[in-house]
Amino acid sequence: MKILITGGTGFIGQSLCPRLAAEGHEVAVLSRQSKPRLPEGVARSVRRLDELRASDFDAAINLAGEPIADGRWTESRKKLLLDSRVETTSRLVQWMASSGKRPKVLVSASAVGYYGDQGDRAIDEATAPAPGFTHDLCAAWEREALRAEPLGVRVCIARIGAVLDRGGGALQKMLPAFWMGLGGPLGSGRHYFPWIHREDMAAILQWLMENPRARGAYNCGAPEPVTNAEFTRALGRAIRRPTVMPMPAAALKLLFGDVSEILLGSQRMLPKRLLAEGFEFRYPDIGAALVPMFERHSRA
Repeated sequence: MKILITGGTGFIGQSLCPRLAAEGHEVAVLSRQSKPRLPEGVARSVRRLDELRASDFDAAINLAGEPIADGRWTESRKKLLLDSRVETTSRLVQWMASSGKRPKVLVSASAVGYYGDQGDRAIDEATAPAPGFTHDLCAAWEREALRAEPLGVRVCIARIGAVLDRGGGALQKMLPAFWMGLGGPLGSGRHYFPWIHREDMAAILQWLMENPRARGAYNCGAPEPVTNAEFTRALGRAIRRPTVMPMPAAALKLLFGDVSEILLGSQRMLPKRLLAEGFEFRYPDIGAALVPMFERHSRA
């Protein structure tokens, strides 16, 4: 298949692109940068939207979006977060509409933030969201992607939890404190932390793209969700460091402002549709996911 990937230079794309290329797919990355650092297998495949014809591709995977936790949510930052997701997706759908022959499928990212803070209740794809900025952001992002459906394009929405692996993502922000023995639970630690291994996330995106019966929203989190305290203990065991330095909720709110909503919100997200439709997770358990990452590191 010929596949166009937006956001392909990001943390997920760095795993997804070589995976698809290794299986014989022709991968092109859509980038706003003139000379981006590309994942393996797509070194010469940088494209601009105004250079493309929709008929050039069989599928599109939309991962574009500014990192949500890289700064306080000022009004200008909120606009950047919204525009980087909604405007990019809008342009992608407009590009599809401009061609008589369109990609057969669009797999578009969203996030667990769609649901807002849900406490201890289990979340499946039918759970009603709680109001808040993250829900509004994700809902607008999803609506834009679903505009491709009337064009005859099969649309899948991936509501993604915290993606874990070495070299980036959530772990990159956490590890310095943990290596120094300063890691610990956030707030009470009782809130749920929706996570997924990066290899499973790449596999899900490919599965959604290739499965002709897949459409609509899918929760993309490990089937065994953990609380923040459970995750903290598992990470401490994996790197052999103590985890006895809790960060009070009040301090998080003071340091991060509204962004603390992500750090302290609880989403016990379950991948109900993926499991029901036959997807098999390689890393369902947090301990089994974290330990190999750091075993590889210790042998290097």
